[in-house]
Order: sequence, then C-alpha cells, then structure tokens
Amino acid sequence: MPNDHLTTAPPGDADGLTGRIASGPDALLRAEVLEPQLRFETDALLPWYVQVEKVLLLEYRRLGLLDGAQVGAIADILDRVTPAAVAEEAAESMSDIAFTLERHVARRLDAVPPAWHVDRSRNDLQATAQSMQGRARLLECADALLVFGRTAHRLAGRGAGLVMPGYTHMQPAQVISPGFYFAALADQVLHTLERLESVYRTADASPLGAGAMAGQELDWDRDRMAALLGFAEVRTHALRAVAQRDWALEACAEFSLLGVALSRFVTDLMTWGGAGYGFIDLPDQWSGISSAMPQKKNFPVLERIRARTAHLGAAYAAVSAGQRSTPYSNSVEVSKEAGAGVPGAFDTLGSVLRLFGAVLENLRFREDRMREACESEYLGGFTLANLLTLRAGVPWRTAQVAAGRYIVRAVARGLPPAEPDGALLDAVLAAEGYAADDAAGLLAEAMSVPGGLRAKRSDGSASPDSVRALLAGQDVAFGALEERWRRRRTAVEAAAAEVDRLLAGPEGRREW
Repeated sequence: MPNDHLTTAPPGDADGLTGRIASGPDALLRAEVLEPQLRFETDALLPWYVQVEKVLLLEYRRLGLLDGAQVGAIADILDRVTPAAVAEEAAESMSDIAFTLERHVARRLDAVPPAWHVDRSRNDLQATAQSMQGRARLLECADALLVFGRTAHRLAGRGAGLVMPGYTHMQPAQVISPGFYFAALADQVLHTLERLESVYRTADASPLGAGAMAGQELDWDRDRMAALLGFAEVRTHALRAVAQRDWALEACAEFSLLGVALSRFVTDLMTWGGAGYGFIDLPDQWSGISSAMPQKKNFPVLERIRARTAHLGAAYAAVSAGQRSTPYSNSVEVSKEAGAGVPGAFDTLGSVLRLFGAVLENLRFREDRMREACESEYLGGFTLANLLTLRAGVPWRTAQVAAGRYIVRAVARGLPPAEPDGALLDAVLAAEGYAADDAAGLLAEAMSVPGGLRAKRSDGSASPDSVRALLAGQDVAFGALEERWRRRRTAVEAAAAEVDRLLAGPEGRREW
C-alpha cells in the first residue's frame, strides 16, 4: 500500500550511518527526491530486498560468520517486515531503503551480530532487487501478452472463412479474410513473446556479490546466492553487474516496438469502423457519442489505445536518454532516475493489452459490408494477369498491361466485376497480338470474390486452408511459450520456498 504517512524530518545526526558527514539530508532534498523514492521502493521493491537479505543470512551462515540462532532471529524479523513498519525508521535512515531496513532489523534484535552486513554494499543489493522486480514484471507482461495473443487468435479463427478487401497504399488491393488479418496480429504477439525471452534472460542474471563495483572481499558463493534467488545465472563481471540496467532498456525497447505494431493494427480498426467502410462494429458499452451530432456512434476506445502506444515509445526514449553519456559505473542517475518511467511502461502496456483485448473480444464483423466492398472493386486483376499467362500463353508483363486495360475500359463502361465482358477482353488481347479460348470464363474465375481467397495456395497466404494451418501452428506456439513462461515463474517461486525451508531447517537453526 502507498506510504502516505512518511514524514519529512529536519536535517539530523547521520553519525549512526556514516562518519563521513555529520548531517542528514536537507528537508527539500528529502521531500523532492528521497521520500518519493523510498515510497516507490517500499511499495515495489521491499519484498525483493527482504528476499535478498534472507539469502545473505544463509551465506553468512555458510561462511561461519553468523550462527543458527542469529540467523533465525534476523529471519524472524524479516518475515514480519511491512512497508508501514519500514517507514517508521525512514526519517532516521536518510530515507534510504537499505539503511532503513537495516535499522529496522537492528532495533529489534537483543544484540546485533558484529558480522551482519560485513563486506556489503548497497550497489549490488539495489541492482539485485531491481532485477528481481523487473523479472516479476516481465512474467506479468508475458501472461498479459499470452492472454491477448490468444484473444487475437480466437478472433482470427472466427473470420477465416469471411471475405474483406485487403489494402495497399490505402487502396483496395486483393481479397483477404478477417481471419488472415488477425492471424497477423497473433503472429506479432508471438514474435514479441519470443523476443521477451531474451529480455528475461538479461534480468535473470544475478548481480549479488558484485559489491560496490570491484567485487567483494569475502569468499561469497555467488552461484549459490543466485540460485536461491531464482536466477538462472550470475552477472559475472562485477562492474557490469552494478553499472548497467540493460533489462530496463531492453524491456522498454521491446514495448516500444510492440507499440508501433499495435498502433498500426488499431489504425486499421479505426478506418474499418469509419464512414465509407463500416466493416466492424462494437457494442454500445464500448462506443461513444457526439455531444452535438446525434447521428454519430464513435469508437474513442480505439483512439485511447493508439495514443497509449505512444507512451511506450516515450518510455524507451526516456530510459535510454537517461543512461547515455553517464560514466560506466554505479550511479543514482542510471539506477534510479533513468528508470523512473520503467514501472509506468509496464503499467501502460498492461492497459493497452487489456483494452485492446476487450475490443477484440467484443468486435463484430459486418459480413455484408465487407463482401459488398469486395464485389464492388476489381480485386481480381492480379489473378486475371496470372490466368492470361498460364492459360493463354500471354507473357507476364503483357498480361499485366492487358488486365489493366480491360479494367480501365470496363469501369468506363460502368461494368461491375461480376459482369465479365469476354468480347472486351478479346479486343484488348487482340491489340497485343494474343487471344484466349474462353475470355469470359477467365474473367469470371478471376473476379470471383470467394475465388480470390481460394486462388492463393502458398503457405501463409489468405486462403482459408492456409489460414487454418497458420492458426494451428500458432496454437502450438502459444502452448510452448505458455509452458516456458510457466517454468520460469515456477523456478522463482521454488527458489523462494527453498530459502524459507533452509532458514527454518537445520542449516538456519531457527530454534532460538
């Protein structure tokens, strides 16, 4: 819960934390910087700081620096830590979460073990807690993407056998289906989920044991600590471990890329729902009205979604600009200020996926309008050129010219695509020195709207069979990704359970 009860304290004695300066932070510095940071960290990062402290206890025990009773006493206090309890110590701990947590525990011990927190730095502690938080948010993000992707996949299945115009350069181009179109959206989500696996691997490397920047002086078992925190590996180089926040950069980069793609899909829906198209509709509860024009039914939710995708690009710009031109070492600029917008990026993506997913769930295709739009356009021009080459032996480029000339003349005569004029095509071909045995039959086949889908035979095409094959493959891919992301979550949860087991068992000797 938010820590609104944090109070601003006047500059005070800092001797309990350091001998280097004698005064605590100025009240303005606390109010503008330190206390907002502490509120965020206690709300978002405290569980991960506590988990790191527990693993450190086990490591101090392994090193022989703390005994079982000391480990048990500290672990018991850590188990009862809450944001509100930590906030009580904040004013006297320079509003720093590491100092505050340390003081909170120390004040509740009968005696503070001399070796507790020996050879420790806030730098790798902070980097580790942030990586654990990033890892958790990436797991949430993957879950949201899987739900959204499955929604797009179901919608594609509903529309695989329908027809609609496909557009290039904003002009009607070829017959496609809504199923074909929304299978592309599902494929885009699969692509992002696969790329996020690389981001997760970045976040899944433990900085703990890197110290301030140059490593630590005790023989810490970094592999063991990483495993107990659920990390897959150790971020080996000590300087790199504390200097970078690559997971934040990479996550926001992927969100920005996905936002670009999603905005394009939403733009199409905005177009298809507008006047002159009317291909889709949404129920009233997902629609808006005009205050002045009672005839209008608007879809402002689509505008909201598209606008929010812009925030994803802005978040990446902010985190990258905040890190560039900084020294390659630990710094507040990189570890805190540059990443200030990262939690918001995760929140924004979640909102976009929930809203867009709800739109897809409620979307209704206006099949008659889509079919009429296909029937009113000469969408079979490409097919006609192919047939002239394959059936009448007309060279391909000449066939393109002949098909184009036929369409121009048919339109000038007011002929719809469904009324082929074989004699007109014969005349066009004769002018080029060619002839077709059944010009009217070729035209009827080429301009058939259902035939426009069936004519496509290559893998990944708009034909109903191809779309269904695409969807079947996507279903398998979603299942595999769901399982991989489930295993990652299970590994993190199992590590946390193992830490608690060790603290409660013979190694921790929590029997004081």
